[in-house]
Amino acid sequence: MTDTLLELRGLTKAYPGVVANSDVSFTIGKGEVHALLGENGAGKSTLVKIIYGLVRPDTGSMTLNGAPYEPSEPRAARAAGVAMVFQHFSLFDALNVAENIALGMENPPAMGDLAARIREVSEQYGLPLDPDRVVGDLSAGERQRVEIIRCLLQDPKLLIMDEPTSVLTPQEVEILFKTLNILREEGTSILYISHKLEEIRTLCEHATILRLGKVVGNCDPRQTSARDMAEMMVGTLLHVPEKAPHELGDVVLSIRGLSAPAPHQFGTALKNITVDVRAGEVLGIGGVAGNGQDELVAALSGEMKTAAGMVVIDGREIGRLGPNERRAAGLCAAPEERNGHAAAPDMSLTENALMTGAVRKNLVNRGLLDWPSARTFAEEIIKAFDVRTPGPANTARSLSGGNLQKFVIGREIMQNPRVLVINQPTWGVDASAAASIRQAILDLAVSGAAIVCISQDLDELREISDRFAALNEGKLSAPRLAKGLTIDEIGLMLGGAHDMEVAHVDA
Repeated sequence: MTDTLLELRGLTKAYPGVVANSDVSFTIGKGEVHALLGENGAGKSTLVKIIYGLVRPDTGSMTLNGAPYEPSEPRAARAAGVAMVFQHFSLFDALNVAENIALGMENPPAMGDLAARIREVSEQYGLPLDPDRVVGDLSAGERQRVEIIRCLLQDPKLLIMDEPTSVLTPQEVEILFKTLNILREEGTSILYISHKLEEIRTLCEHATILRLGKVVGNCDPRQTSARDMAEMMVGTLLHVPEKAPHELGDVVLSIRGLSAPAPHQFGTALKNITVDVRAGEVLGIGGVAGNGQDELVAALSGEMKTAAGMVVIDGREIGRLGPNERRAAGLCAAPEERNGHAAAPDMSLTENALMTGAVRKNLVNRGLLDWPSARTFAEEIIKAFDVRTPGPANTARSLSGGNLQKFVIGREIMQNPRVLVINQPTWGVDASAAASIRQAILDLAVSGAAIVCISQDLDELREISDRFAALNEGKLSAPRLAKGLTIDEIGLMLGGAHDMEVAHVDA
């Protein structure tokens, strides 16, 4: 037991209509990087919330360093040496790094002393960070460093990381892994949650697999293939997305000289974006977070109106139309931020289905909302995309992040749009769900839709895209055929090499 840091025994937590965790037991060793795997809705989020003091289990117990561990709140968990870096950053853009870190400390020192300590710790762990920089000016990777340094200043015994690489470039992932290996060597334990199984194989020495709230297995990821781990998670053979052979049609979406100012102080201006997308085509757009992805989705979806002539569907100029008018014209969109932007957290799934489906699914009749049809639409989404929820009356907030993602993506795809604009389609979803979403995107393309898929998952873009372009500082590179495109070429494009010699641009 001397080598065990945290032991979980028989943890069970039930909510109305669902058992999130059922008799979960496993141990995490001192200095061990331990993966927690499972498909969406498997119970991972509930379990780490129990460990971090955000949720109290119904039954079961925990010990930390051999002593009973029952955190009543995160403050108690932090005091015991448990820290957590959440998937969604909790930072204030208008404050600088030191001010944000101070807000997360129980008794922060004087700002000068804190700034010196931030510099010291960031250099010690290979995470360069300027305490005086405003957070709104930081990249996604730098923002994550703020969260990590905030945790490291607490000298944690256990660091929980939830999807830590979902918004990082390959170079930033490499830096993060070096840091985690330093922590491991110093004796810090890490509980690592990710759907990127090759990363798990690189970093972790042990994995516990959850399915439907129960522990269904464990393995050494270094000795287990990613496919085998994925199939342990879902209990079935993993589906590999395939695109049926088909001919591309005429240009459906035409973007001409699309320019727009940054919508706020920390936004990115769009600069003369020009590209056509044909029927049956998937245009993949990659880029490091914060280079204009959100602004491009807003300009195409109608949340941000543009000058006449910049956005055209089937020959019709739509730049001055709002979102509902664009939906009527055939353009549906799913933004990156699912909870609060793509979905209203406190509204039911039926209400969320109605909000974007009203126009194309005819859910409003003479000014009256057709609730039975809206409920049926929500049920169809839940069934078709395997959304784990008791039913359409449940709120969006009640779903795990991956299940809400499946609902949001399914809601747009099932409206059969002429154009689908989608940002981070498989962010935070498990391997099986990611494969299903990608297959649905490919099937929609085969049916004749034009698709713009924005993602930071380069493997995803290479898998589903016909052509690939990179977004850098609001500029879009010339599209290239995705087939045969190397990682080095993609890296050049992501770095802003817009004027590089390219071939097959009009293919």
